[in-house]
Amino acid sequence: MTAFKAPTDDILATQRLFARAAAASAYDAEISAAVITEFARFAEMEIAPLNQIGDTEGCRLTQGGVEMPPPFRSVYQQLAAAGWQGLGADSDNGGMGLDKLTAAGVSEIFTGACHALQMVCNLVPGAIAILENFGTADQKQRLIPPLAQGRWLSTMCLSEPEAGSDLSAIRCQAQETDGQWRVTGEKIFISGGDQNLSESVLHFVLARTGPPEDGLAALSLFACLKADNNGPGQLAVLRLEDKLGIHASPTCHMRFEGARAELIGSVGSGLGLMFTLMNHARLDVALQGVAHAQRAAHLSHDYAQARIQGRQADRSPARLSDHADIQRMLNEQRVLALGGRAMCYHTLSVLGSGSQAELAEFLTPLCKFFCSQAGIRAADLGIQIMGGYGYLKEYQIEQVWRDARITAIYEGANGIHARAMVTRNLRLGQGQAADSFIEMITTLDSHGVLAGSIESWKHARSVTQASPTPEHYAEDFSQLSAHLFFRALWEDLSARDDGQAVFSAQLAGFVRLLAWPVRADWLAQMALTGTK
Repeated sequence: MTAFKAPTDDILATQRLFARAAAASAYDAEISAAVITEFARFAEMEIAPLNQIGDTEGCRLTQGGVEMPPPFRSVYQQLAAAGWQGLGADSDNGGMGLDKLTAAGVSEIFTGACHALQMVCNLVPGAIAILENFGTADQKQRLIPPLAQGRWLSTMCLSEPEAGSDLSAIRCQAQETDGQWRVTGEKIFISGGDQNLSESVLHFVLARTGPPEDGLAALSLFACLKADNNGPGQLAVLRLEDKLGIHASPTCHMRFEGARAELIGSVGSGLGLMFTLMNHARLDVALQGVAHAQRAAHLSHDYAQARIQGRQADRSPARLSDHADIQRMLNEQRVLALGGRAMCYHTLSVLGSGSQAELAEFLTPLCKFFCSQAGIRAADLGIQIMGGYGYLKEYQIEQVWRDARITAIYEGANGIHARAMVTRNLRLGQGQAADSFIEMITTLDSHGVLAGSIESWKHARSVTQASPTPEHYAEDFSQLSAHLFFRALWEDLSARDDGQAVFSAQLAGFVRLLAWPVRADWLAQMALTGTK
C-alpha cells in the first residue's frame, strides 16, 4: 500500500512561478509555504487514513440523520479547531484571510488525501463568498463566523427530480408570510445534505418566487439552517444515493416542507448569486481533477519503480519503469497533473488581478473541462500501468478512477460547459473575452512554438461563430481551446522554471508530442471551411 504523499514541492514551485501575477491577490510566498506545509502534514497523518475507511464503510441514513464513518468526526473536529474551514474568510469574520492560491494548494491536498471528506467541507468557501458579497450586514455577522469556525458546514441545493441542468424547470417554491420566508420542495444530489460532523448545516437553496412561466427570472436564493427548523418534517433527508465513488460523501435527496429561510440578495437574483458559489465550485472541481491526476501518478510511479518485469538489453532484470510504453504513460500522468495545476493557478491569478473578469469567466470552464478529464485519464493510465494489479482494490488506483469519474459530471457536466463555450463564452464582452484569451496564449508562447495551433484556433473560432448550430462544434472547440491553454502554459513555464526542473524542457518536449484529443475529421473540416 502506497501512503498518500502531498505534492508540496510541486505546489510551492508552481506558486512561485505565478507569484508576480498573484501579487494583486495578497499572495505571500513565505506564509503560503508555511500554511501548505502544515496542512500537508495534517493531511498525510490524519485525513489520508480516512480514505479507504470511507470507501469501504460509506455513510448510513438513520432515524437521527446521516452518520459518517466514526473516525471522520474526530478528524473533522481537529480540522475545524485548527481554523482550516476559515482559510479564505476575512479575519473580521473569524477567518485567516489568506489568498486564493494558498487556498487552492490546501484544497488540492485535501482532495488527494480524501476526496469524500473534502466534498463535505469545501462548499464553505463559496458560501462565505456569497455572504461576503451579497449578504446584509446582519447576515454576515450571524452566518459567516460559524462557517469559518467549522461549527457549520454548507450545501448548494439546485437540482430537482425534474430539473437537472435545466434550472428553468425548478419547482421548489419560497413564499413570504408576515415577513418570514418558507421553502417547500425537493432537491436531489445534495453533497453533504446531512452529516454528523458539524453542529448544523447552512443550505443555500435556489427556489421559485414567481410563476413557472417567468423561468430563470423568478428564481431567488435562500439560506436555510438545519438547526433552525423547529417541528417535524420541515427539512428531511429522504434517501442517500448509492454511488460509484466518493462513498463517504453523503449525496442526499432532500425534502423542504415549509422550512424557515432567509432571502440572500434580492428577489429574482438567485441564479446570478448562485453562480458565485458555482464558479468557486468549478475551480475546486478542476483542482480535484489535478489531485486525482497527481495521486494516480504517485501510485503508478511507485509501482513501476518497484515492479520487476522482463529484462534489459544486457539480460539484467528490468523494472517496469524501464519500458518505453510505461515511461510514456508515466510522463503523461506527470504532465497532466503539472499542467492542470498551472491552468488553475493562472486562472486564479487572472481572477486576483480584478481587471479581467471576462477572461477569468472564459478560463474557468476550460479548467473544469480539462482537469476533470485529466484526473480520469491519469487514473485510467494508472490501471493500465499496473495491469491486472491495477484492477484490484488492494492497489488503490481503481478507487482513484471511481472517485475521479464524478468530476466530469457535477458542477455542470462537461458537455454543458462545452456548449456554453460556443454559445455564450465566445460572445462575452462582444467577443473581447475570446480576443483576450488568444492574446494571452500568444504572450505565453513567446518563442512561437504554437503559431500554427494559434492560427487553427482563430479559424475554428470564426467558423464556429458563423455557424447557425455552433453547439455541434462544442466538444471539439472546447478540447481545442483547453489543450491550447495547457500547451501554452507548458511553453511559458518550462522557459522560466528558475532551475527547479518541475516544468522541465524534457517534459515540455513530451507535451509537444502528445496527440490532441480532437477529432481529425473536425480539424480537417475547419481547415477546408472558409470563414463567412
